[in-house]
Amino acid sequence: MRMTSKIRFISLLTSCLLLLYPLAVQAEKQDKPNSRQVPGNHAQAAALIDVTSGRVLYEHHGDDKLPIASLTKIMTAIVAIEHGRLSDKVKVGRAAYGKEGSSIYLHLGEEMTLENMLFGLMLRSGNDAATAIAEHVGGSEEGFVRLMNEKASLLGLNHSQFQNPHGLDAKNHYSSAIDLAKLTSYAMHNPDFKEIVKTQIKQAPNPNDPWDYKWINKNKMLRFYEGADGVKTGYTKIARRCLVSSATRNGQQLVVVTINDGDDWNDHRKLLDYGFDHFPLVEIIKRGQTLHSGIVAGTGFKYALTTEESREIGKKLVLQEENELSFGRRGELHILLDQQPIGKIPVYNRGSIPPIPKQSQQVYGSGSMRPDWFTSFQQALRSLLFLGD
Repeated sequence: MRMTSKIRFISLLTSCLLLLYPLAVQAEKQDKPNSRQVPGNHAQAAALIDVTSGRVLYEHHGDDKLPIASLTKIMTAIVAIEHGRLSDKVKVGRAAYGKEGSSIYLHLGEEMTLENMLFGLMLRSGNDAATAIAEHVGGSEEGFVRLMNEKASLLGLNHSQFQNPHGLDAKNHYSSAIDLAKLTSYAMHNPDFKEIVKTQIKQAPNPNDPWDYKWINKNKMLRFYEGADGVKTGYTKIARRCLVSSATRNGQQLVVVTINDGDDWNDHRKLLDYGFDHFPLVEIIKRGQTLHSGIVAGTGFKYALTTEESREIGKKLVLQEENELSFGRRGELHILLDQQPIGKIPVYNRGSIPPIPKQSQQVYGSGSMRPDWFTSFQQALRSLLFLGD
């Protein structure tokens, strides 16, 4: 009888422990310091990207094709910088002078350097500046729009199409949160673009009045978020409030995009905090690091990773036979996250690493991004880095 009672007691105790075990495991997971919860936001579509690695850290309806208002001007600016000369004088024509919407109040026939006009475009969102720039750089607004769409294709922005350089609502003029994040990440590698979008106040000569133009950046993130360094606001009645912002902390730059977000300033702050807190930029490989006997890394490799993910990084060295045309290059090192490829770097014989090109920037693929985007991004960045004046 006593034995039976003991068996019943042990069985009951075991059952209770088994019932409690999942709760204990769940509590343990919740208590981990690296556990993360994506902050809520009010956007119709949103994306968060690490600029160095190109990794999309968060997206909500990221591929939805939506009107984007003046976020269009990010593409306008980078195309103008790449195809124009900043010292060129841009003349204001009738189409630019009469353009509706936000304006920097240019006069008909006025001339301004392309550089100053780009400040007016990005700080004050001047539609007159956008039109004047397009006509000057592209020969016509239509010609410039072709350049915009060619750049979108080159960058692999498969959910974007442009009909104008200013972003006023138009049929078949759209982009997506992820596409805009990719575009901005690309543009942020250009020092001229980067300098313009981080500027809070710009003065420029005004030939029509005794005082200079003075443009105060509409992007409030520059004033209330630590490390903020860009990039563009936007609004139309159809697109509603749109915002792309960037910030740099501890050598890591993040970009956030929201489309149709009534509380965008706060949502961007939360998403940037989330990215910096949970996805620090980790240096996985250093340039010149020894990988194998006599084999060294040709470039470094950095990637945005959680603490848990950093333990799942793998490396695969793929060597090739040396020949006269290889110039010391011996193959590639493939970097894996949880056995999935996230990028690759060239490897060389020790002493054969080529010099780093001026303005060289790291560009790598991401496991969360499509391979065609990575390839297109590399090609476009090469054209940017080696483009003559």
